[in-house]
Amino acid sequence: MEAFAPDKTLDARGLSCPMPSVKTALALEEMHSGQVLLVLTDDPVSRKELPLWAEATGNKLLAIDREDKTIRIFLKKG
Repeated sequence: MEAFAPDKTLDARGLSCPMPSVKTALALEEMHSGQVLLVLTDDPVSRKELPLWAEATGNKLLAIDREDKTIRIFLKKG
């Protein structure tokens, strides 16, 4: 996987859907267009839902991977 240097990291581990999406939306509101957000989650639903939500809101999924129980989702603000 290509390495992305996040401008901000959101630790949403321990939260279940829809809270990772809500926290992601709030984090992206504080960021500038083109910046990269790394979302850390352990909610399996977020692995599917966050990328769909990001694309629907004009943001871009850069990468998604898993490290042990943590799912790492890299999003670029649109």
